Amino acid sequence: MMERSAGTDRLISPRRRTEDLELEQSLRPARLSEYVGQAKVKENLGIYLAAALQRGEALDHVLLYGPPGLGKTTLANIIANELGVSLRVTSGPALERPGDLAAILTNLERRDVLFIDEIHRLNRTVEEILYPAMEDFALDIILGKGPGARSVRLDLSPFTLVGATTRAGLLTSPLRDRFGIVARFEFYRQEELAEIVTRAASILGIPIEPDGAVEIARRARGTPRVANRLLRRVRDYAQVKAEGAITAEVARAALHLMDVDQQGLDQTDRLLLRTIIEKFGGGPVGVETLAAATAEEVETIEDVYEPFLMQLGLLKRTPRGRTATRAAYAYFGLPAPGEGAGEQASLF
Repeated sequence: MMERSAGTDRLISPRRRTEDLELEQSLRPARLSEYVGQAKVKENLGIYLAAALQRGEALDHVLLYGPPGLGKTTLANIIANELGVSLRVTSGPALERPGDLAAILTNLERRDVLFIDEIHRLNRTVEEILYPAMEDFALDIILGKGPGARSVRLDLSPFTLVGATTRAGLLTSPLRDRFGIVARFEFYRQEELAEIVTRAASILGIPIEPDGAVEIARRARGTPRVANRLLRRVRDYAQVKAEGAITAEVARAALHLMDVDQQGLDQTDRLLLRTIIEKFGGGPVGVETLAAATAEEVETIEDVYEPFLMQLGLLKRTPRGRTATRAAYAYFGLPAPGEGAGEQASLF
C-alpha cells in the first residue's frame, strides 16, 4: 500500500519510508555534546540534566515546541541517553483510551522517559489521567460501575514526561502548567545547518566540500530534517551525474533540478504565494480557501509552509486571512500594489 508524503503529491512506498526512517535515525546525535544548534535550549537542559543526575532523581517534565523537523524527537532520545534510562515513545493520536496510557505508565521503571509526540492531540479523557501521574506519580483507576464503583490509586515510579508539539497554543492550561521545563525551538542558522550536513555526510560516507555543504544548508529552510533530505537527494545526483563528490556546483545543479531555489522555496511555496497574489489580489484570504485553491491540507499549510514563509517575510497572518508582503511581489519581480490596492483588487 502506498501513502502520500506530507505537503506533496508524491507517493511513497512502505519500504522506501522504512529506509528513510532508519537512515534518519542513524543521523541523529545520541549525546548532548553532539547536538548542533538550539544553543540556549542545549545550555539550560545540560544544567537540568546534570542536577537531576547528581540528586539521583527523575528530570522534571519537559515540553518541547516549535515547527516540525527542528530536533524535538532527537532531543527526547538524548535526554534518555544522558540520564542512562529507557525511552518509551508514543504519540497523542495513538492514545485513544485512558487504558492505553495507563498500561504504558504502569510499565515505566524509575526515572524512565516517556515521550509523547503531538501531545496537543491527546484525547481529553486521556489527558486527565496524566494530571495526577505528572504531579503525584499516581494513577487513579475507577473499579466497578454504579453505586458500587470505587476509586483506587496506584503508585507509579517517578518518571519524566517529554511532550513535543508544533502547536503549543492548543495545549490546555492545566497540562501546560505541569511541565517544569519548557523549551522553544527556533529555525537554525546557515552555519549550524552546514555543520549538520557535514556531519551527516561523514556518517553516510559521502565526499563533500565545505562549499557544497553551505549550498545545501542555504536552501534547507532552517530545518535539519530538510537539510538531511536534500543531502540524500544531492548524493543521488552526484552519484549518477557527477563523480560522487558533492561540490557547490554539483549541489546547485541538483537542487535546481529539484526546483529548490536559493532561499529554499520549492514548488508548493511558490504556488501558495502566487495563488494569494494572482487569484486573491494579494490577500487577505482565509487559510481554508487557500487550501482549497492549492489542493493542500490546512494543517500542512499552517505547520510546514507558513512558518518558513513568514520567517522570510513573504507572508503575513492577519485577522482577516493570509496576505502576501511586498517582499513576495519583489520575489516574483512583480510591482507591489499601493496602499489598500490589494484589498480593492480582490473586489473585482
